[in-house]
Amino acid sequence: MPAPHPYRAAVVAFTAHSLVATDLPAAEVRAQLAPDDLGAPVAAPFLAWLGQRLGATPGMLDAVLVHRAAPPPATVGPSPVPVPTGLRLVPAPHGHDHPRVARARRLRQDVQVLTTPDDQGLVTLGRGLVGRWEISLELAPAARGHGLGRAMLAAARALLPPEEPLFAQVSPGNAQSLRAFLAAGYRPIGAEILFP
Repeated sequence: MPAPHPYRAAVVAFTAHSLVATDLPAAEVRAQLAPDDLGAPVAAPFLAWLGQRLGATPGMLDAVLVHRAAPPPATVGPSPVPVPTGLRLVPAPHGHDHPRVARARRLRQDVQVLTTPDDQGLVTLGRGLVGRWEISLELAPAARGHGLGRAMLAAARALLPPEEPLFAQVSPGNAQSLRAFLAAGYRPIGAEILFP
């Protein structure tokens, strides 16, 4: 598929299939991938080749999660942790120079920066890859581990229409953030690497 604006390329992996979005010729890309290796598009050798060929550095491999306001289908395992209700998010008067906000403004459109009334964290909402709504979260160190992240994610989710899916990209190594998104009802759907 063609590269999605504003990226040079995107590699997205799902169960049993992947998508490589780049303006390079399809035959050239396919020649780099073993057809029987489902993980080849997200493996280091292919990503290094693609980055070199594009003159771009691949971004982080992120787990992609999605949340819909409708109840998720039944799952095996424990239910998500209940989310505190009633948290109000307000426009963030500070934090616009925060690295997470700067990254959101670089990679997304229509970015909103929100915080709690006591300024204990930042949520960014914006339109990212292929125009989808995306969210990111950053908490003050002292505010972590008390359910505030889940509450902020729930409050931000309520700002979009119920039928609008909300996506998040989380580094698999950031276990605390991954747990917060899962507990707030986000479901993993795949992984992606973006080439800014």
